[in-house]
Amino acid sequence: VNQILLLLLVLTVCAILYNKVHQVPLTLRNEAVDLESPEEMEEEIPVVICAAAGRMGAAVAAISSIYSNTEANVLFYIIGLKTTIPHIRKWIENSKLKEIKFKVVEFNPMVLKGKIRQDASRPELLQPLNFVRFYLPLLIQKHEKVIYLDDDVIVQGDIQELYDTKLAPGHAAAFSDDCDLPSTHEMVRSVGMQNTYMGFLDYRKQAIRDLGISPSTCSFNPGVIVANMTEWKHQRITKQLEKWMQRNVEENLYSSTLGGGVATSPMLIVFHGKYSSINPMWHIRHLGWSPDARYSEQFLQEAKLLHWNGRYKPWDYPSVHTDLWENWFIPDPSGKFKLTRPD
Repeated sequence: VNQILLLLLVLTVCAILYNKVHQVPLTLRNEAVDLESPEEMEEEIPVVICAAAGRMGAAVAAISSIYSNTEANVLFYIIGLKTTIPHIRKWIENSKLKEIKFKVVEFNPMVLKGKIRQDASRPELLQPLNFVRFYLPLLIQKHEKVIYLDDDVIVQGDIQELYDTKLAPGHAAAFSDDCDLPSTHEMVRSVGMQNTYMGFLDYRKQAIRDLGISPSTCSFNPGVIVANMTEWKHQRITKQLEKWMQRNVEENLYSSTLGGGVATSPMLIVFHGKYSSINPMWHIRHLGWSPDARYSEQFLQEAKLLHWNGRYKPWDYPSVHTDLWENWFIPDPSGKFKLTRPD
């Protein structure tokens, strides 16, 4: 009996020692999983920005401003043409932006064949990358929600806040209304900007009148978009936009001589009455419409996102509030892109 009890005691001690020895790696394993899981579970925020020839510094400044002002898990989709992709990739990989998460995606301009009416008044608005926003689901396929930004913006707030914009059921996108912020009304009047549909569509054309949209309806700006990809595909938004592009080729329903050029107008038609609103402070615009009209510095400091839409860009001269933009600019390691500044 004593021998049996002794054997049981030895087995018990061995079992205790075995558990203690093997609990250590188990504990460490669990701690490692716990340390890694928040990052793995953190939602990825896809941000789409175009990198066009001659203005890649704009995309770099926009990316730099976003990356520097957030702790969110941002994945940048940088869209370019075949000829420009090597330049932007080298710029990122040889600068302090090398730590960002990004994918470079080639845009094939052949999808626009026969859909753009030639317009000599502002030829820069006809560049293929201006229409990337029409084709978001074809370029960005694994995400439910996507942010699209024009390249001539800088972000001063946390991009997570913009990403958290609520889209109403059935809405494929959220935009900023051009009538939404009283602080911008004086700027709009001073530079002759239009903020209604009359400034974008030719109401002399029967096809436009048949839409039943009042010409005094407030327009919106598609330079900042929060998009729901499921709804976009379900509603065949891309096909609808292409239809109006083709109708414009045939009937000249809108042009860049009007308020917003050829990329805004089809979106105004397709999304009329079917979009959600972005917080106005997340899209302070018209900074590029005049080399003289300026916002107050206090107002700009409070803004979450600044947009130099218009002819006068902050990397060129003349332009306004260039210091705010240049804070985020990273010089081109190859030296190809240079800022235009007065001597």
